[in-house]
Amino acid sequence: QVQVVESGGGLVQAGGSLRLSCAASGLTFSTYIMQWFRQAPGKECEFVAQITGSGGNLYYADSVKGRFTISRDNTKNTVFLQMNSLKPEDTAVYYCAAQYLSYKYWGQGTQVTVSS
Repeated sequence: QVQVVESGGGLVQAGGSLRLSCAASGLTFSTYIMQWFRQAPGKECEFVAQITGSGGNLYYADSVKGRFTISRDNTKNTVFLQMNSLKPEDTAVYYCAAQYLSYKYWGQGTQVTVSS
């Protein structure tokens, strides 16, 4: 059974930093593309960042480029999202997803709230 579990969310002041973690189990982690998405209240879910299985290719939404960094540790089946220079508009529930071909598994999400 595949499980994807996010952690690390919380309340932070604007300009601060948070590091999200996402642990996956029940899959061959290194073969999965890992992604972060977020959904703010009243808005659609949006892509944030992606990292390929080997970690060699990274992609970011324009809104977070230069502030967020995605990374992974395949020895620990974990992907990270380092978020710096946070803004109130980064407030959202952040979701981790594991994707391999047509298979996509989602976590339950972790709340990030940035106060102004």
